[in-house]
Formats: sequence, structure tokens, C-alpha cells
Amino acid sequence: MNNLHVRKGDNVKVLTGKDKGKTGKILATDPKTQMVLVEGVNIATHHIKARSATEQGGRKKVEAPISASNVQIICPSCGQSVRARHQEVDGKNVRICAKCGASLDIDAKTEKANKKAKDKADKKAKKAASKDEDQAEGKAKKPAAKKTKKAETQEVPVDNNSDGKTE
Repeated sequence: MNNLHVRKGDNVKVLTGKDKGKTGKILATDPKTQMVLVEGVNIATHHIKARSATEQGGRKKVEAPISASNVQIICPSCGQSVRARHQEVDGKNVRICAKCGASLDIDAKTEKANKKAKDKADKKAKKAASKDEDQAEGKAKKPAAKKTKKAETQEVPVDNNSDGKTE
């Protein structure tokens, strides 16, 4: 069984080749051939021939695969390119940063859920803080006034014969 030390979605740094030092996100992996596709790295030009009168030909820039051994994971917590250690946590085999010990396997769903929960808690805290400030300043919120019907105005008859001049 062929396994890679990187996975789709990991941020990596290129160690060798013409794009040495560049960083990018892994778009695809191929464990069988030990190749990875990194966003913005190893750009190749594909020439496209027009197949019909309406279709236009031209050149297209695409990412070409590079060897997985030429990339290294960037740790999200310490921001450095690191080797991955493997450790079993809660019955799951996870990748651990060799430098800082943080987990490299953060699910996108879990991360999104944590962010939503944090945003919700922040919003609630801000609302409570502003309410406390209003009460501290003595600015209690007034209840909304009930809408009442406007009194109908009476029409006054107008004399159309007079030209508005007084005699």
C-alpha cells in the first residue's frame, strides 16, 4: 500500500526544482505514482487546437504534478515547513508537527464548525457588553410607542370665485 506524507488541502513548501521555495495548497494526490499537484507550482503550457469554427484555440497554463518527496508540509500553528510524525490519538492515527507538536490533521468541517461557534460566541459577548454599557450610562431602552391613527383633517370649503384679493 502506497501512502503519502501529504494530503489534499495541505499547505506545502517546494524543496527542490525550478519552483524551490514556493508555497501552495495541494489540489490532488496520486499515491500510486507518488505525485502531487500543487497550486501555482510547476506551471506548464498546453497548446489547444480549435476543433470547430466556434471553438477558439490557444495556450492554456496548467499545474503539472511534482514528486511528493519534493514538498514539505507547512504547520498551521508554527508556520514552518516541518516533518510529520504519526501518533495514535483517541483511536485515530493523526499526523503531528515534529517541531511544535500540534496536530496537522484538522478537518475542514471541524474547523468550519469551530469558527462558526467562535463567531456566534463573540457576537453574543458583544451584544451583552453593549447592553451592560447602556445600563451603566443610564440609557435604558424605551419601549416602542404604539402606532395610533392620525386624526382626520376636515376639509374647508374654498371659494373659487374670489381671486384672493381683499377690498
